Amino acid sequence: MMLIRYLSQVGKYFLMLKEIFNKQTKWSVMRNLIFKEIDDLIIDSLGIVAFISFFVGGVVAIQTALNLTNPLIPKYLIGFATRQSVILEFAPTFISVIMAGKMGSFITSSIGTMRVTEQIDALEVMGVNSLNYLVFPKIIALLFYPFVIGISMFLGVLGGWMAGVYGGFTSSAEFINGAQMQFIPFHIVYAFIKTIIFAMLLATIPSFHGYYMKGGALEVGKASTVSFVWTSVSIILFNYILTQLLLGS
Repeated sequence: MMLIRYLSQVGKYFLMLKEIFNKQTKWSVMRNLIFKEIDDLIIDSLGIVAFISFFVGGVVAIQTALNLTNPLIPKYLIGFATRQSVILEFAPTFISVIMAGKMGSFITSSIGTMRVTEQIDALEVMGVNSLNYLVFPKIIALLFYPFVIGISMFLGVLGGWMAGVYGGFTSSAEFINGAQMQFIPFHIVYAFIKTIIFAMLLATIPSFHGYYMKGGALEVGKASTVSFVWTSVSIILFNYILTQLLLGS
């Protein structure tokens, strides 16, 4: 019975995706909605992303340095490990899970509140495709999400460099040498492919839970929690699949 319920929810989700792109809202209205979503979802997230990235990059560098107890192991491995950790996993995946909490809860609660206060019903009565009006601007805004992850990568490596050098674990030249060593450009492509997929999940799964919720104000909070859980699970699952597809061969 539970399996059937989950399958029906998945089917409903894909039907929602189809409906988003039907009956477009006119551009003059949509443009303002897109700029508002960019401000709410992208610009407002830069502060927390910058703070977390910088300090986690520093922690990765310190942890790596503390585990290199053998004097024969070169210090440039601190820079190498920091770069690999930040670019491959931390920036695209860890930040996306955090954004599932920040962006996802915001999206679910804002759309859920509109559902509770019957604003979505009012849009439908006026002949507006409410899914296109509410969700499409979020999808377009989150096309800028790789820009946020790019900043996260840079600040993560910078934080690792500052922690390694000013913590006395390695020299600047050794860290930079390690960060440049055996660099594979496809790793950046891989990270941004993941980021674009995660951006779609961040825009659509919380919107789905907000749009189709039932009940009152209490249920808005519950829907936000459920959307965070499912968005995080989806991100981690897709992370595994994409890593296997893109790096496993």
